[in-house]
Order: sequence, then structure tokens, then C-alpha cells
Amino acid sequence: MPRKMQKITDVPMLAPRRRDGHKGDFGKALIVGGSEGMIGAVALAANAALRGGAGLVTFAVPRTIQQTVALLCPCATSVALACNERSEPRSEAVGQMLQAAERCDVLAIGPGMAVGAGQLNLLRAALEQNHPLVLDADGLNNLCRIDDWPKRRQCPLVLTPHPGEFARLTGRSVQEIQSDRQAAAHDAMERWTSAAKTDAPALVCVLKGAETVVTNGRRCYVNNTGNPGMASGGSGDVLTGLIAALVAQGCEPFDAACIAVWIHGRAGDLAVKEWGEVSLIASDRLDFLPQAFQQVVG
Repeated sequence: MPRKMQKITDVPMLAPRRRDGHKGDFGKALIVGGSEGMIGAVALAANAALRGGAGLVTFAVPRTIQQTVALLCPCATSVALACNERSEPRSEAVGQMLQAAERCDVLAIGPGMAVGAGQLNLLRAALEQNHPLVLDADGLNNLCRIDDWPKRRQCPLVLTPHPGEFARLTGRSVQEIQSDRQAAAHDAMERWTSAAKTDAPALVCVLKGAETVVTNGRRCYVNNTGNPGMASGGSGDVLTGLIAALVAQGCEPFDAACIAVWIHGRAGDLAVKEWGEVSLIASDRLDFLPQAFQQVVG
């Protein structure tokens, strides 16, 4: 265990909901992503945010795919981002995203997003707004192209890289990262926080994989749920939606990440009993999130 890190062994419990609660009490999440050929990713994240308890979920995707994603997310609202014929965001999309973000409590960017100049503009704008931000997948791959992102950041930020994405973010090899995952996450957090402004908001890293590591540089949680059947496409999209939902409901970013990681793995453990490790797919976990959540509600 790296020095100066408090090891967290139990995830926080969620308070029961008030009997007179309504959707406005449970937060609003905005999921930004999607592109031609990667429609399912943003749908998985949005549906996970809904299953994660967010009162209202909106997804923002290129106009060319908005109706298709809407068919996969009937309980979410949507924003059709201006784009070119290749579904790449146009400059107007930045204003559309920021306008939608003003009505929400948290943004999650990256699922199925693709990498490009238009996407990079969206990410830069997201880093400079004030709402909490969750980055995954191509959100992280675009982040790698912004050298000064720790200084540019003005929002609480949760990064959710798998080892390959973490390698691109840090310049270290996957083998080196996997040899001591906790130390690798801790070292990266020290570097990113030292490069940030002194009054920078919260930063959390979720290094995914077997025994996912969650750290904010001072505290560290190593997850003990999950199984190899979860190693398939779309798994990270579900986790992204869960983290966003919990932040929307008022959880601090570190607590939200810990709870989401535990629930995500627990849902996978429940699903594997029915489907087995070989046949398990990411959407299966959506069906088992309700059971998993019952175990963290006080």
C-alpha cells in the first residue's frame, strides 16, 4: 500500500428514499457520446444511469444517431448535437452541450464518442465548466491529447481508465501498471494534482480491471466484487452511468466511484449465476442492478 493512503475496505451505504420524494430530488445526469458504429455504448451508459437511480437522464449524441439511441433508451430525454455527414460534432455542438449541462447535476462523456477535433472541443469545454464530470473510453482517449488538462480543469473529475487507457494517460507500459496497480494509480494522482491549480476541485481515478482500484490520492479502495465474465465490450459504459447517477444524487465523487464499482461487480456476480462467465454481456448487468442496489441501501 502506498504511503499516506488510507485504505477503505467498506463502501458507504445509501440512505433510503423519502416517501414523498420525486424525480427532481434524485438528480439529473447528462451522458455525452455516441458515433456511427458505436451507438450502443451511450445507450448502455444512459440506461445504467437510470437504473442507478438518477431522477432524470439526458443523452447528447450526434443528430444522425439520436433517434436510434432514443429507441434503446425510452426513459431518457435527448439532445441532438449538430454534426457533419460523418457524425462528427460541429462547433455548434459545444454550446448545445453546455446548455444541456446547465440543467444537469453531472456530465459523463466518452461512451462511443470516437476521437477527433469536434470531440476534443466538447471535452475542453466540459473540463472548463463547473459540474462534476465522469470520463470514460474515448473521453479519456481525447483527454490524452490535452497536455495541460490538469491545469485547465475547473470541475470535479472522475477518470475511469482500463489499463490500456491508463497507459496512454500516464506514458507507462501496461505491464508496469499491472505489476503494482495501487502504486501506479497513486503516482498518477500525485502527478496530476501537483500539476493542477492549488484550489482544484476533487479528482478521482478508477483503475479498472480485476480488483479495481479507486483513489483520490488520499484514500484508496480496492474492489472485491466481479468476475472474468465481465471482461467484454460495454462493461465500462455501464459503470460510467452508475457513477454519474450516484454523483447526481449527491454522493461525493470518491464515494460515488466506490459504491458504483462495488454494485457493478456485484451485479456481474449475480448475472453470472444465470448466464455463466462465457456468455455474460454488459447489458445483462442492467437487469441485476436492482438486486445489487438493495445491498447498499441502509
